[in-house]
Parts: sequence; structure tokens; C-alpha cells
Amino acid sequence: MSCKFGIVGLPNVGKSTLFNAITGTSKAVAENYPFCTIEPNVGVVEVPDKRLKLLAELEKSEKITPTFVEFVDIAGLVKGASKGEGLGNQFLANIREVDAIVHVLRCFEKEDVVHVEGGVDPVRDAQIIDIELIAKDLETVEGRLSKVEKSAKGGDKQAVKELEFLRRIKDFLEDMEPLRKRIDDLGEEVVEYINKTLFLLSIKPVIYVANISEDDLPEGKENIHVHGVKEMARKEGAPVVVLCAELEAQIVDLEPEEREAMLKAYGLEESGLNKLTRTAYKTLDLITFFTTGPKETRAWTVKKGTKAPKAAGKIHSDMERGFIAAEVINWKDLLEAGGWTKAREKGLVRLEGKDYEIQDGDVVYFRFNV
Repeated sequence: MSCKFGIVGLPNVGKSTLFNAITGTSKAVAENYPFCTIEPNVGVVEVPDKRLKLLAELEKSEKITPTFVEFVDIAGLVKGASKGEGLGNQFLANIREVDAIVHVLRCFEKEDVVHVEGGVDPVRDAQIIDIELIAKDLETVEGRLSKVEKSAKGGDKQAVKELEFLRRIKDFLEDMEPLRKRIDDLGEEVVEYINKTLFLLSIKPVIYVANISEDDLPEGKENIHVHGVKEMARKEGAPVVVLCAELEAQIVDLEPEEREAMLKAYGLEESGLNKLTRTAYKTLDLITFFTTGPKETRAWTVKKGTKAPKAAGKIHSDMERGFIAAEVINWKDLLEAGGWTKAREKGLVRLEGKDYEIQDGDVVYFRFNV
């Protein structure tokens, strides 16, 4: 499955610099992996996973295919976007199409880079974008309300129920808090209605990116702005990735050895882009299972809780339609056993039926008949 994350932020926060690093990475992987035909504003990034290489080495696979996420560069935002200011309408339309938001927040001071709001304050910046999302959601809800009220007055039972949902959603939005913070209060039925019918913006999950200067690496522990972002994120249960977008853009074209040496010089074990990609993956409750053999070792993305037949359908629709059973083993057990044959001899391979939920790290061989 392809998952899209929209990169948003006010002007001059480092959003474009970060996206340049992402698209640089996309160009690097395009020749080796499928699904990397990208539009100018979309970057496809491999989800880093050491397990993939280990399994491929075990099976002596000719080909390795990772799983990936897409990052979409959303048009810049200014105050009043919900009313069409700047590229506001395009910005908000683009957010509707992504699964989650990556919000880049400026946590660095630089005199020659002017902040559109006059000074560095990432918590204020986050609130500006939230207010625009909420305002657009209110406009959407009010438009729907006027249509549904007419049907409800006519006695349409479905419309009466929808009207109740809409009034509830409107009450929450008028508190000027994004709906993602009120998921539990809204209830499962209302959230499902929002996602299937209204496609509201402020309900989408958010990852905050605290963009620091090179001087504040590796984690910006002394940076008061980073502390502010982390406290804000903690209150809403959102993840924070601390990185330096300038450094990410510098290292993207380096050879692997040079890149590793540069990261170590800054006290970093891995790139910020790797951390962001992995965090993005986890934010949507995604897991990875593997198929492996001499021809190819491949990672597949599914939602946590996905049952075996549906996972088989990720590979081919015939596999889901004609699903019989799944031979399953944890990746570590397969490595320790020394391959499928030895794992079967040791009784480590389980035969699972249609109700089995795929687990992260499962290596699977699907039996099917069409």
C-alpha cells in the first residue's frame, strides 16, 4: 500500500529544504526499485529496514524490494488560507489527499532568513496552521449541514442520524481545537463517518518536525524551541522528529561511506530522514511482512490487524480469492534456522488460516488455489 504524508509549514521554516533532501533520495532509489515514477511534488522514500537485507542474504535473492512511503510537498501556507489567501485553496485541497501531515516547525535562529510572523515561535506556527484547518473543516461541515437539515425535516432517518453527527462535530470544531485531539470524545462511529464522508483536515494524524541548525545537533537538547515543540506534542500524543534540514540536503548526494562519516561527526547514528520515514510508517499503525526466495526478497506494508487473506491480496488478487492457508515464521527464527527447509524440519513454520492476523516481521508463504 502506498501511504502519503503531506509536508506542511509556514514560509521560511525549512520545508522546501527538507523536501529537496527527500526528492534527492527518491532519485537515488528510482533505478533500483519500482513505484518511483514521481511527480515534481512527490518524493518516494524507502522505509529503512535491516531485516530485508538479512533475509535476502539468507536466500541469496537476486532482487530486494523494500516498502516505501510518499511525501507530498504541499503548497505554502499563510494566515487566511482557509479563505483563499496565498495558495490557500490548493494547500487545503492537497491535504485532503494525504493520510497524515508532517508539520515542519522552525526551531533555528538565523538573521538572514526572515520569519513570516516576525520571530521564531514554533508553537505559535503550529497553532496558525491548526486554525486554518479548523476553519476549512467548519466551512465543510456547515455546507453539509444545510443540505442534511432539509432531508432530516422530511423524516429521512439516515439524515436525522447524520444531522446529529454533524452538530456534534461542529460543536467540537467551534472549540477551536483540531479534531485529531478529540478522537475519543467523538466516538468510533462519528470518526468513521468523518473519514468516509466528510474527509476533514484537522482529524489527520500529525508528525512534528523540529528543524534545528547544525549547531544544535544531534538532538537540540539545549534548544528552548525544541522543548516547546516536544511539550506541545506530548499533550496531544503526537510524535516529534528532531532534524537539521540543511544537513539532510547536504548529505543526500554523498556516497554511503561519506554520509556515514558526516553523520558521525555530528553525533548522529542515522539520518533525520530515516527517522522521519520510520516515524511516518508507525504513525499510521503500519507493519511489514516479508516474502523471500532466490528470485526476490520483498517487504509488504499492511495495517496492524490485517488478516492473512487480505495480506495475500497485496501480492495478487488471486491469492486472496483462492486463499487456503499461510505458512508463517518470524524473521529471526528463519534466520536462526538457516532457511525455509531447515525451519520446516525443526517445526518452526506454522500453518495459519483465514483468521490469522499478520504480525510485524512475519515471513509468509501463501498457499492458494484458483
